[in-house]
Amino acid sequence: MIVVAILGILAAIVVPQFNSQSRTAMSATARTNIQSLRGAIRLYATRNGGVPPGYPGNDTSVIPTYTTLEAQLTGLGGYLTEMPENPFNKKTACKVLGNLDAFPAAPGQTDQFGWIYQPATETIRLNWPGADAEGVDYYAY
Repeated sequence: MIVVAILGILAAIVVPQFNSQSRTAMSATARTNIQSLRGAIRLYATRNGGVPPGYPGNDTSVIPTYTTLEAQLTGLGGYLTEMPENPFNKKTACKVLGNLDAFPAAPGQTDQFGWIYQPATETIRLNWPGADAEGVDYYAY
């Protein structure tokens, strides 16, 4: 009985620390992945006359799409080997906003997406609610 009680106490101490470390690791991965995406977006735009990825045929008058974004970043240009995953929801797909569309007020409203991107402003955000250990909203990364 005493051994079981001691194991229970140890588990109560260790499990929260493990969860905290897991959350910290996911936050670090999210920061790295979004920086990779931002770097690839900037590099693509620089190499394509200021036109950010997402526009079919690099025509900014056409509605941008995720299919085009993914092809432009991971295809022949070699900016990324694959679209990075949002470590919290395990999604790689990106909600691409039109030129006049506003970002959702809060993340998670489009749960099938890991990222939300607006080519017109070259802004990409992590689609996940909450904040990291320092209190920084994931949506503001």
